Amino acid sequence: MYSKEQASQLRQQFWITFGQYVSPHPSAEGLKINWVNYKTGIKHLYFKMQAENRSASIAIEIAHPDAGVQELYFEQFKELKIILAGALQEDWEWDLHTTDEYGKTMSRIYKQLDDASIFNRNDWPALISFFKPRIIALDEFWSDAKYSFDALK
Repeated sequence: MYSKEQASQLRQQFWITFGQYVSPHPSAEGLKINWVNYKTGIKHLYFKMQAENRSASIAIEIAHPDAGVQELYFEQFKELKIILAGALQEDWEWDLHTTDEYGKTMSRIYKQLDDASIFNRNDWPALISFFKPRIIALDEFWSDAKYSFDALK
């Protein structure tokens, strides 16, 4: 069992390691990018990678405070579902109006990896192998798809 400080340091070390591993890879538009803190350019729309004690996930999170607007964004992603699945080379889970750990309503499109822990350095290669191709594929998808969301801003 780790103290809060040790757990925080391990998380930080993992994300630094991940960032160093993917930083040589440019964005789909050929630019340098911060893969760990990916910016979609749209308020309340995030690409999030999370790693915990027993699992990891990568997600498109729609956190707009207005449930109707959130649903519009979700519906727009559904219109692009085939393109998204083609970029990702897999199907993801789709949850409209779920709640986050703080009780806020949000919508998620995500993929989860079970039986991997950020606190076990032996799992780090599996976590990096899980995150890297998916965040790069999301970026490739987003470089074209983001224009579909301009009217919703």
